[in-house]
Amino acid sequence: MVQEISFERRMSDAEGLMWRLEKDPHLSSTFANVSILDRPPDVDRLRRRMERAATVIPRLRQRVHSTPANMSPPLWVEDSDFDIDFHVRRVAIPAPGTMRQLLDYVTLIVADPFDRTRPLWQFVVVEGLEGGRAALVEKLHHTIADGEGTVQLSLQFFDFERDAPEPAAVEIDPARALLDESNAHNEIWRDVVSGTLRLPLAVVRQVRDLVADPASIPSHGATTFESLRTAMGQLTDVESARSPLWTERSTRRRAEVLRVPFVDVRDAARRLNGTLNTALLSAASEAAGRYHREFGAPVDDLRASMAVSTRSRSDGSGVANSFSLARFLVPTHDMDPVARFHEVARITSEASASASGSLSTIAALASSLPTTILTRVARLQAQTVDFATSNVKGTPMPVFVAGSEILHNFPFGPLGGVAFNLTLLSHVGSLDMGLNVDSAAIAHPERLRELLEDSFVALVSSKPTRTTKSATTPKKRARTS
Repeated sequence: MVQEISFERRMSDAEGLMWRLEKDPHLSSTFANVSILDRPPDVDRLRRRMERAATVIPRLRQRVHSTPANMSPPLWVEDSDFDIDFHVRRVAIPAPGTMRQLLDYVTLIVADPFDRTRPLWQFVVVEGLEGGRAALVEKLHHTIADGEGTVQLSLQFFDFERDAPEPAAVEIDPARALLDESNAHNEIWRDVVSGTLRLPLAVVRQVRDLVADPASIPSHGATTFESLRTAMGQLTDVESARSPLWTERSTRRRAEVLRVPFVDVRDAARRLNGTLNTALLSAASEAAGRYHREFGAPVDDLRASMAVSTRSRSDGSGVANSFSLARFLVPTHDMDPVARFHEVARITSEASASASGSLSTIAALASSLPTTILTRVARLQAQTVDFATSNVKGTPMPVFVAGSEILHNFPFGPLGGVAFNLTLLSHVGSLDMGLNVDSAAIAHPERLRELLEDSFVALVSSKPTRTTKSATTPKKRARTS
């Protein structure tokens, strides 16, 4: 008997926040992965695998059931009209089938909002690529899972050999969906009748007082109050992003991809006593700084955000969302790559230590706000950040989908109101990166991609020096934020 992967019936506060923010298209949390395949997959086989996966992974055949007045996070209920053909599609791009054509099409797929009456995922097989290749565009809403959770979900439809036997079909009770929806209605009205609120009244009063006068927050007290103090500090931070060039925001997108050798970058990070996260953010910072200098607007530092996984082996989070966000000012003026690496390592270490629970706390506080006000607050917060980064662990061995080998895996994280998002996914000896760009903010995205490639090359070739310690103090010392 096949064991279903368990999920919480109710969204977490953070997931509920992402769901509500979708009212503003600038704050969409949809993300995608573009798998380049060595040949077109067997679409009928893929459809069968995904239908089976949607049975083993209930979230893939569930839709969102909102609650009245956002009194509690939305519920997940089974879609009684679930149709696999709506979620697995097949298209072809015209000759010559270049990567540029594919990426331009991907931006259109990702920008197209989900039908909120259906499960929030879609797979699109794209045929007609040069060299007889194809692509699989995997589009998901962030409320289903985060990047690491999505990798775990993929094990339900990935194979480790080209002609692997198909797993046995799994039956589902057709009456289960109707029963599930009925139970959801009952659960929601029990909350209403019992007077269940998103936050205790005392906490709501605290939030009201803190919003009116953030400076009045005590510097001592209970852990809960300290969490409120940290969260309110972020919510009331309205300092603008630092870039003098990337000032505009839009819903227009441009996608770029790049690849660097995994072992080379990992070894370089280890030599410098850092991690892949440090290498990613260091390269992004250097490239961003060089971009500004090339176009006549040098800047000493920019504000970046990084998704920080809070998942552990023992917390039972499984494939659910389990992450927080860290924000910091990173050095972007001209400096030695080793010095930049060490300065970024120091900054991220300090900022990550205080970010572990901030997202869930902020989400709980924000849940008491009307959606119109919430989206305005979120837009203000987005305008404080210049760019975002994320690092997702992939697979070190070859994988196949419906008879086709995945040659490259390019992830594209959501922008959420920033100028660009650089997301990294390790795949079979390579670090495959998707660069998601706001076209209104960055006029030359292809140049930014070239500078990112150059920055990784410079980092790989760099070596520790005895003068590294003194070199880590920049002209204008970066500060956490």
